[in-house]
Amino acid sequence: MAISLIREEQEHFLRILPILLKKDEQFKTSLYSVLSETFVKKDDFSELKEIVKELAIAQKRTEEELKALTKSHEALTEEVRTLTKSHEALTKEVRTLAVSQKGFQKHLGTLDHTVGFRLEDESFKALPHLLKRDLGLEIIGRIKRDYIETKKGRYIEVNIFGRGRLQNKEYFILGEAKSQLQRRDVDDFIKHAEMVKEYMTEEQIRLLVTYQAHPGVQDYVKKQGIRLYFSYEF
Repeated sequence: MAISLIREEQEHFLRILPILLKKDEQFKTSLYSVLSETFVKKDDFSELKEIVKELAIAQKRTEEELKALTKSHEALTEEVRTLTKSHEALTKEVRTLAVSQKGFQKHLGTLDHTVGFRLEDESFKALPHLLKRDLGLEIIGRIKRDYIETKKGRYIEVNIFGRGRLQNKEYFILGEAKSQLQRRDVDDFIKHAEMVKEYMTEEQIRLLVTYQAHPGVQDYVKKQGIRLYFSYEF
């Protein structure tokens, strides 16, 4: 019943619509306005299609750029992995080199110590003659490598140790041997000699023995009142 009424009303509207459009200009104008706002014109539809097309192109371009960016990210990630592996390998090599260097330094220190011992041994034989020649000093006993006791169970090592007599006065001979004498070696020796002096108060004759020393170091030794002997004098 309701559907038939609706149809009758529609038919009635369609019959009177042309009459209203002819007789009532205001109604006609209002109807066109409503229709133009409600439905898209052909030109507007074409423009809308063009906008949709441009949006589709822009979306496709964005997708392509996103794919390219993804590939770049993957390539960068792979480069980072490669760099990380290289860094790990380099770190391992540095550790190996550090161990090798430590072993080399230990070996070098042992070698330097051995050379120093040999220089000291040679000086024990030569120094009595050199001190007699330069100072007129007579050696009491012999020159040797020894230890000085500071307190019970505590000792100071002395590389070149001996006693001598000059004009009825006894002196304590104290020295060290360095294969290549440096200024810091001189300073260390002075500190060592001053420490020994706290336990042996006799006047010291200080001397250093070396294979070579820079002229500046030689002058520094002389200014400190220390006698300097080279291995070629032995």
